[in-house]
Amino acid sequence: MALFRDRVDAGWRLAEKLTAFAGRSDVVVLGVPRGGVPVAEQVALALRAALDVFVVRKVGVPGREELAMGAVATGGVRVVNREVVDTLGIDDELFRRAAEAEVEELARRERIYRGDRPRLDLTDQTVIIVDDGLATGASMRAAVEAMHVQRPAHTVVAVPVAPPSSCEELRSVADAVICAVTPEPFLSVGQWYEDFSQTSDDEVREALARHRRSEATLEPSAPAG
Repeated sequence: MALFRDRVDAGWRLAEKLTAFAGRSDVVVLGVPRGGVPVAEQVALALRAALDVFVVRKVGVPGREELAMGAVATGGVRVVNREVVDTLGIDDELFRRAAEAEVEELARRERIYRGDRPRLDLTDQTVIIVDDGLATGASMRAAVEAMHVQRPAHTVVAVPVAPPSSCEELRSVADAVICAVTPEPFLSVGQWYEDFSQTSDDEVREALARHRRSEATLEPSAPAG
């Protein structure tokens, strides 16, 4: 049974769990492209917070790319899913080659999404990293570990849906983990959406541009405290 109509609906539902962060000047919302950005846009609007992207790429098993053996993220971070790697007997060189290909794609996407606009300064900010859901959590773990390099005050993971085990595992690396719904059994993120059609690069760019325009009309945020 689907829990959300689409990613916009999921974003508003997730924002209801994040009201403690609303109206604060130190909050930045980062969407994980592509599917996490429409969710993050709604969260950022509800919280009256800045919005940007944080690019993470799953490193799939060769020939079984849907199965994550790790992930790479902005900042040169690489995360290895030891359970998958050890079970399938994947050696370091094979992982390295697969990861390098994803690093190139990561850099390409950052150029597409952000263009010449610099990344937001996340130092001493409360950063909320949003995706449309979690399965293994490998990509989100990479995002959180990469975020530590940028020295935020707090790192919050927020997703509409995830298995309880993935939410619990992320609590070891993030300051807070908000999973709006944690159904079981959990087969895939898409099973919980009526519409889980692929988000395009153009839609990501449009979401960022839309939010920049909306920020110009917002009232000044209240200071954190």
